Amino acid sequence: MIQGKVIAITRSKADSEEFTKLISDVKAKAISLPTIELISKGDGMVDEFLDAVKTDDPDYSVFMSSKAVKLLFDTAKKISKYEKLQLAVANTTVIAVGPKTKSALELEGIRVSHVPDRFSSVGVGEVFTTLNAEGKKAIVPRSGASTPFLAQLLEKIGLEVKEVYLYDVKSSSALSYWTEFKELFSQNKVDGIIFTSASSVRAFFDIMLADYDAKTLKQYLKKTTIIAIGPFTADELEKFEIKPIIADVHTVSGAVESIKNCFC
Repeated sequence: MIQGKVIAITRSKADSEEFTKLISDVKAKAISLPTIELISKGDGMVDEFLDAVKTDDPDYSVFMSSKAVKLLFDTAKKISKYEKLQLAVANTTVIAVGPKTKSALELEGIRVSHVPDRFSSVGVGEVFTTLNAEGKKAIVPRSGASTPFLAQLLEKIGLEVKEVYLYDVKSSSALSYWTEFKELFSQNKVDGIIFTSASSVRAFFDIMLADYDAKTLKQYLKKTTIIAIGPFTADELEKFEIKPIIADVHTVSGAVESIKNCFC
């Protein structure tokens, strides 16, 4: 049973409310680990996006995270280009990678036409295979740390793809939040860790290798149940010689279900 277990997630406290509730509901202990910080590309990202829309006249806008939505629209508000951005996005067919991203768009007054059954790049590709999209254009605002997989996949389907990078990521500097985790981890009292992105995997190892040598860290992790929210996160973990369980549904709730099943 998961009751009484200690489960960590590679997200900040503010971004892990759903996780904390789900873990608390089953009487386990939740720990939030802020692994990454976003480094905004600045006000110019909005103009870059708007210029790309004007120049390329895309048929589709593809949003791959709620963070990208919030950052883009919040920046547009700050520089008084919010309505212009709204109109630019609304004039395309909008695809959101998952329900959280869809909700973020709807909060900005944007109608979302499609959400894939699988909340991933592969799922987005599956949506496009049903849309007769060959020869059409798509704009994708996202992280500069993203892999090229989505763009390459859409290009294989026959789309022209324009990626606009809104932010980069770096390892979190909020290390005071890690104190309890590191203490429990060193005593083999962390029962599970949910990794939520490839970037969070890299940042986790960057932060933890300040206190552990690589061999020792891997030994501790191999005694812990490791869940990857999706296949790209799993691929990144395997680069560090950690073989995780991949969540069947690539969401926080899906990852929690997977870790609950591990302790049945």
